[in-house]
Formats: sequence, C-alpha cells, structure tokens
Amino acid sequence: MRTFRTLANSVGLLSLLLTSVAFAQSKPSLGDIDPDMKADKPAADGLVWHDITEWGVEGRILPDQPRDRWFDRFPKSANGHVTPAVWSLSRDSAGMMVRFKTDATEIHVHYKLMDAGLAMPHMPATGVSGIDLYARDKDGKWKWVMVTKPTQQEMKTAIIKGLAPGMREYAAYLPLYNGVDFVKIGVKPGAKFEELAPREKPIVFYGTSITHGACASRPGMVHTAILGRWLDRPVVNLGFSGNGKMDKEVGDYLVQLDPAAYVIDCLPNMNAAAVTERCVPLVKQLRAARPDTPIILVEDRRNTNDWILPARHEHHTQNHAALKAAYDELTKAGVKHLAYIEGDTLYGDDTEGATDASHASDLGFMRQAEAFKPVLDKMLGESK
Repeated sequence: MRTFRTLANSVGLLSLLLTSVAFAQSKPSLGDIDPDMKADKPAADGLVWHDITEWGVEGRILPDQPRDRWFDRFPKSANGHVTPAVWSLSRDSAGMMVRFKTDATEIHVHYKLMDAGLAMPHMPATGVSGIDLYARDKDGKWKWVMVTKPTQQEMKTAIIKGLAPGMREYAAYLPLYNGVDFVKIGVKPGAKFEELAPREKPIVFYGTSITHGACASRPGMVHTAILGRWLDRPVVNLGFSGNGKMDKEVGDYLVQLDPAAYVIDCLPNMNAAAVTERCVPLVKQLRAARPDTPIILVEDRRNTNDWILPARHEHHTQNHAALKAAYDELTKAGVKHLAYIEGDTLYGDDTEGATDASHASDLGFMRQAEAFKPVLDKMLGESK
C-alpha cells in the first residue's frame, strides 16, 4: 500500500509539473497583454542622422576645455583635482539636454551607453539610461512627448511616430545615471531639421544624488529639468551621488562658469560639522569670483520616515541649524544676493514624496521644483 501511494504521489507531482510547464509555455508575454509594455521598435532604415555633438548640448560645462569623453560633465583637468568618486560620477550625462526643431512626423534616436547596467533596484531604466523627449506646444509651453525604454547598451530606436504635422521645437534629455558615447537624432529624408545651439547663463545646481536625479522615472522629471522648462532657462546639473559635499575643488570649477544663479544643495551628503566647516568658505569662494550672481542655499530635505526615526530626525534638524547659522553669518558679513530654501517640506508633508525615504519620486521632484521656483524667480529678477 505504501509503495502504491508513493507511486501515485509521484505521478500526481509529475502531472502537476507538466501542467505548470504547459501553462508557462502558453502564457502570453506582458507585451502581448499590454502593447505599451513592449520594448521600443527598431529605428527605420534610410533615415537622416544628426550627431548632437555637431551643435552642442546644454548642461555640459566649459565646452572649450579638453575632455576625455565628449559627454563628461567635467573637463579632463578635473581628473585628479576633484575626488575620484566625483570624477567617476561626472562621467554620467545627468542634466544634459539638446534642442532642435523639426517638422518630422517621427523621431528616432541612436545612442550608446557608457555602462551596460541599465537600471537600479529603485530606479527604472527609463530614468537611469533613457532619453526623454519634450516639445513646445503652439503656445510655447514645454510638454512631454515620449521616453526611450532601454533594453541594451546600444539603442537604435524610434522614440515616437505619428506626430502631428508642423515645425516645432524639441528638447531631448540625456540619461541621468549613465554616460553616453554618442547620440544621434534620426528623421526621415525630406524632413526639415534645425540645430539649436546651447543657451548661455545657466542655473547651476551643485548637489547630491537627489540633484543627480535619483530616483526620477525619466530624465525630464528631475527638479532641475522641471525648473529649466518652467523658467525657460538652461540648467547645469552637478549632482554627484553620495558626494555632494561643498568641496572647494568642485568650487574651483563653479567659479569658472558664468551662471544666472548658483543653487547649493549638498546637505543630504553632509553632517552639521561639515556644513559649519565648508559652507561659508564655499560661498565666499563663489562670491569672490562672481560678486553679483545669486547664490541659493538649500536645507537638507527630510527623509520621509524621519517622523518615526528620532536619530534621523535630529540629524536633519542639526543640519538645518548649521546651514541657517552659516547663512546668518554670511548676511551679517554683508554678502549680497544670497537666498535660503527651507527643507522641512521639500518632499511635501504627507511622507509620499520619496521612493526609499531618501531619494525623490517624481512627486517629490515636482514638489521640490514648486518650492524652488518662487525663490529663483525673485533672485533672477533682482539680478537683471
């Protein structure tokens, strides 16, 4: 009897296994169930390709200085001057954006990524390695069009097809947490295509992984990019994941720029002692080179779960106090064109603005942009 039961159980398990295999083989893919979940379609043949290095991108500082790679954020001289971590992170194309005009009804892109890692556990491939396309509508307002969905290191794909006819301006944001070796925009033969040169006087953001773009779903959703569209100004993103620490060596490159404003948002990578040590010297370094350029200091955003973590809550509180003390010291010393953004509600006050308590979701980035905009409006207006 025991042998018979064992045999019966074995037959039953085999039957269940075969049924499971058959179901797995017959189960439709997610792309079949929902076509929008499919990978991007390959680019068409016979396109006219435009290499964006031929007219330049915004967000790439000191373009006349030699570089190891064209799309590095820092010039070659920074290697060995800034910390090794900052140099490595500067190879990412975070914040870079190219503008062009076309009447094409479909737009393609061909680009190769520096790293084969396309995504992170808490940030999708569209944000880490995607190219994000926007266009101006008939009223001149920037509106989203489409983002690539990277599946491999080299992508040659259609971003969008079936566009409404008409000549319009486009902006393509490059990957946030990956670098690129080349980027080309493709349109069909006969389509008009106009290259738009990078604009001058950018808003320069120096910060941490949050400024770098963690964890936006796509490159155009970082608060720096949102503000660039809202204010219709070029931006430079000098966010360095885990390594935005008010370094003098980074300041040595900031002072070589001619920005509309500096936004210093480094506190998420610092403690109160470091803020006390480095904030005032960095502001004085910038002010010595740029006497009238607005400088905006930003408090540490609070982790969205700091309400239940007393030690983390106190860390943020001490950071805020240290930055406010530095700000007061600078204003009492007569430093002009200096502004301050508080951090308590940069992600909102409902705990819903982050992916992992620390890094912003798209909602958190939008809320940060809303907090930054009135301060930038005021400071940029005063500096005209």
